[in-house]
Amino acid sequence: METTVKKQRTLVGVVTSTKMKDTITVAVNRYVKHPKYKKYVKKTKKYLAHDPGNTKTEGERVTIAPCKPISKNKHFSVV
Repeated sequence: METTVKKQRTLVGVVTSTKMKDTITVAVNRYVKHPKYKKYVKKTKKYLAHDPGNTKTEGERVTIAPCKPISKNKHFSVV
């Protein structure tokens, strides 16, 4: 039996906050088509991501990937 490797879901977003220790806030945008009006609407969701050493700055574009839970709200790490 062959083992298959499941591809992780990576997200690309912009760093909005670096005020926490080893943690950054990343805003990820996605476009969703409205079911009735057929117009694309921008939806934004913020994720907390682990950034060891605080190497990222605000406004920087980063890629994050899921990992095991680090804290109550932090489930992503910077790739």
